[in-house]
Amino acid sequence: MEEIQKEKIAVGADHAGVSYKTAIVNWLNQNGYTVFDAGTASEESTDYPDHIHPVADMVENGEAKAGIILCGSGNGAAMTANKHQGIRAALCWNTELASLARQHNDANILALPARFVDESLALSMVEIFLNTPFEGGRHKRRVDKISCA
Repeated sequence: MEEIQKEKIAVGADHAGVSYKTAIVNWLNQNGYTVFDAGTASEESTDYPDHIHPVADMVENGEAKAGIILCGSGNGAAMTANKHQGIRAALCWNTELASLARQHNDANILALPARFVDESLALSMVEIFLNTPFEGGRHKRRVDKISCA
């Protein structure tokens, strides 16, 4: 995957990440992306897999160029997405990790821990993730060895 172009981005979050998801969807729309919002739209308790699997499905099937997923710690969201073949969801909590996830790992989904980063940092990570190209080279060899299928 090269630099992620301004195409369709799939976004999903549970109740812990819903306010950040709303801000991210607004930022994506303002910056020319097409957004698929897998929910949730409420702070009422919900199960993160219900909102993460649709995002991973869209990225895996090529319907979305990339995904952004959120839950309280980011771990459950990342674990759920990474059950899908072809998904490389990276849990990031700073901008350097968001950049490296793209540069070195060709991550196609960004997982954010809504309870551990502030909203402005989350938005910065989204922007960096979507605008950082994969370096390829020795990293491609390693990424090619990730899948079990």
